[in-house]
Amino acid sequence: MSTTLNNQLWASADILRGKMDASEYKNYLLGLIFYKYLSDVELREVYEQENGQTTEFPEREEQFKILKDWYDEDKDDLEEIMRLQRGYFIAPEQLFYHFRQKADAYEFRLVDLQSGFNDLERQGDQFSNLFADIDLNSTKLGSNDQQRNVTITEVIKALDEIDLFEHNGDVIGDAYEYLIGQFAAGAGKKAGEFYTPQAVSRIISEITSIGQENRAPFHIYDPTMGSGSLMLNIRNYVQDKDKIHYHGQELNTTTFNLARMNLILHGVDKGRMRLKNGDTLDSDWPTEEPHQFDAVVMNPPYSAKWSAAEKFLSDARFERYGKLAPKSKADFAFLLHGFYHLKDTGTMGIVLPHGVLFRGAAEGVIRKALLEMGAIDAVIGLPANIFYGTSIPTTVIILKKNRDNRDVLFIDASNDFEKQKNQNMLRDSDIEKIIRTYKSRENDEKYAHLASFEEIESNDFNLNIPRYVDTFEEEEPIDIIALGQEIVDLNQEISKTEQEFLSMLNQLAVTDDSREIIEATKRIFGE
Repeated sequence: MSTTLNNQLWASADILRGKMDASEYKNYLLGLIFYKYLSDVELREVYEQENGQTTEFPEREEQFKILKDWYDEDKDDLEEIMRLQRGYFIAPEQLFYHFRQKADAYEFRLVDLQSGFNDLERQGDQFSNLFADIDLNSTKLGSNDQQRNVTITEVIKALDEIDLFEHNGDVIGDAYEYLIGQFAAGAGKKAGEFYTPQAVSRIISEITSIGQENRAPFHIYDPTMGSGSLMLNIRNYVQDKDKIHYHGQELNTTTFNLARMNLILHGVDKGRMRLKNGDTLDSDWPTEEPHQFDAVVMNPPYSAKWSAAEKFLSDARFERYGKLAPKSKADFAFLLHGFYHLKDTGTMGIVLPHGVLFRGAAEGVIRKALLEMGAIDAVIGLPANIFYGTSIPTTVIILKKNRDNRDVLFIDASNDFEKQKNQNMLRDSDIEKIIRTYKSRENDEKYAHLASFEEIESNDFNLNIPRYVDTFEEEEPIDIIALGQEIVDLNQEISKTEQEFLSMLNQLAVTDDSREIIEATKRIFGE
């Protein structure tokens, strides 16, 4: 995506920046971008219905006139065709383009935008409560109706300058992803609720798709989906993108709505989207078919609390392991939930803190059981400070079912990154090295080690990466003779410089003001 478009997108945030923090104003901007996208798509759809498919569209003024004339002539016919073709219909007076016209004339009213939101939310489950987090009456937009009206008027004018269709490729979805990433960067700890950095998404997506690139339909599942970006990355590695089915669950309602918008913006129709707003651990979902998937991808909240109630010992997700993840650390509960929903032929990738690799007690029992099953395929150590909101180093664990052996590939990628102002960044070359090493499954000194089950067993099933990949760099031995000569030379140089300095000092004119300073300086040098 072009830098110019990025700048335009980010500049539109300036109007709300300062009034509220990033975790709040993202709801307004992303919601309005989404509404603009649906509105502009409708204008183009109506134009093509009248003129046939094209890649060249006239200005929206002409598109709007065509739509308005059709609407005035046969409103029901237009609505029926739009609902059939696109699954929704926005009335002419509620289109984003119309709101922009009203904004230019200073006639825009918040109540009209709210009506547009409300009417769209009534058009099927995929839109239900989608704009619930956009509070147009919030005092943060202004202390009275007039000030709030002015704020949203300026936001609409700024956003409408963006042509979401001006580039080839998935610019609409990319623009959305760019904004999500920018908000995550400014949202601190809250960012972890909705965003996985693209580099990490790419590693997990590419690995989980290996050997399944031609599978169609392809079913992917993310039980802690956040904004949905981790699931959406699979499109880059599966051949038939239109046959990918997305299954996801998210506890946070705001983030759940964000994911729904994100998938729609990336062209996912409602028939390939099955999303639920709920607690992944408390109540298993999905339980109806399909309940197992070709790929399971996860970036759950790290070391979150959960109930660990006794009833879960008879839950199909956890019962075979004999122990439950501790109440204070739900990491293994999330892992086992995802693994339960993985097909026998599938691959799972999950991001977790390093503690899951070596902590004992119940977690040690679960880890041992997984290793004895051969479920853990690879452990990849990532650099610290690559996630928004936390600087801790993380690991990607790859799991499979029905493997032929029980070895584990360890990759230590913790030292391969580019240091940026606030975060470390995985470069393309770093990601490619990880993927290449995963595929070759061979030892690479100070980077990767393929450990046999017996080796892991001898380490008491501890998977701490430094036990298997030695990254220690031995320092070169010190040449004492050369060092001694260097010290002698330095002392001679210092002595020579001191003498030159004192000589210069002696040449200075001594006055009543300078006498004490000159004498004190000489005493420092032993004269």
